[in-house]
Amino acid sequence: MLKKNSIIELNITGMTHEGLGVGRVDGFAVFVQGAIDGERVRAKIIKVLKSYAVARVMEFIKTSPQRVKPFCPVYKRCGGCSLQHMSYEKTLEFKRQVVIDNLTRIGRLSDITVNKTIGMENPLNYRNKAQYPIGMGKDVPVAGFFARRSHEIIEVPICGIQHPLSDKTKDIVLEFVKDLKIPVYDETTGAGLIRHVVTKTAFGTGEIMVIIVATCPEIPNVDNLIYRLKKGIPGLASIILNINPKQGNVVLGDQNITLYGKDIIEDILEGLTFEISPLSFYQINWDQTRVLYKKAIEYAALSGNETVYDLYCGIGTITLFAARKAARAIGIEVVPEAVEAAKRNALKNNINNTEFYTGKAEEVFPKLFAEGKEADVVFVDPPRKGCDETLLKTLVEMSPNRIVYVSCNPSTLARDLKYLCSTDAGYEVKEVQPVDMFPWTKHVESCVLITRD
Repeated sequence: MLKKNSIIELNITGMTHEGLGVGRVDGFAVFVQGAIDGERVRAKIIKVLKSYAVARVMEFIKTSPQRVKPFCPVYKRCGGCSLQHMSYEKTLEFKRQVVIDNLTRIGRLSDITVNKTIGMENPLNYRNKAQYPIGMGKDVPVAGFFARRSHEIIEVPICGIQHPLSDKTKDIVLEFVKDLKIPVYDETTGAGLIRHVVTKTAFGTGEIMVIIVATCPEIPNVDNLIYRLKKGIPGLASIILNINPKQGNVVLGDQNITLYGKDIIEDILEGLTFEISPLSFYQINWDQTRVLYKKAIEYAALSGNETVYDLYCGIGTITLFAARKAARAIGIEVVPEAVEAAKRNALKNNINNTEFYTGKAEEVFPKLFAEGKEADVVFVDPPRKGCDETLLKTLVEMSPNRIVYVSCNPSTLARDLKYLCSTDAGYEVKEVQPVDMFPWTKHVESCVLITRD
């Protein structure tokens, strides 16, 4: 039996969905941080549980040709990009395998076509949204990202996946906090003023929104902060003060005060203009969003005569993409501000064949179906928890010709596909296309074409 702190040698024969290497000692699984399949390592056991152990590499006896030097100096401490020790090509293979493993293990689906993951030509500086916590370091305020599995703030001078102006914004706000001795937030006590710096960058227009998250509406010398940001950030279109007095790990509060510029910024995606507000959801990778949505519309195979549903529609991105090729597009979203933005986006783009409804998709969708509003194609793009069973049941009852499922979580995707592809439901998965929306992280987006069997 393995014991904590014991040193072992083992061959890495597989990978977990978290990106840990997997080896076995007398048949007992050992998950090894930072190891790649095909390697042999000497490792130290740091945790032993009932069905597996966790180990840390002490020495690489044999290394994989896919091993590379991480580009981030704090890679091992930061909780962001966990796959930087792999070549980019290897991360794309890994993510495809994660999708396959989940479809097989959870979905009980076999012989499914899972295409190669579509990657980026340049997988750096791709994020259009950054969230930097600000807190006290040992002696002075610090800003950066949370360490792996903790809320210790790791200072990151330059983050390779963020837009360079996001890092510069963080530095300007931190310098302001230090110079004027502004109190920063303490998670333990709830005391302090400045909690986070959030940036949103519209890659299609160049507009930038800076959001200062604070515990109350009053920031001392706020005009000085506005001056510094205006001077230092080209393309700055909006500075928002977001009020979040609640303790917890939710970044943004409900109240926004515009300190400078506009209440929203605008982005252009494949010829469509979208409003981005402080609280609205918008895909974080502009280049790959275009790839993902093109694939979704391709799978829908719209001829111009269809009625389309877009469930969990957000600010109406997929809805408007589909509306350009369909007779009618109906979007459903639980966040009222997002629905209002979707309506404005439709008007802004002169698209008049859309309808938007506010409410939970699992409640509104069955109600509309009961009223006789059926569809030929349904797009589903749920949060990580996947679809509610009531929604899936309504999908089966409505029986659209095609379902296009966009997912950021392979496990809940597999669970929902298992339901839709059951004998009683009568659907089949025709094709799955993984898309690398989040390079160097363990996350993968998938676009799935589901048709009636």
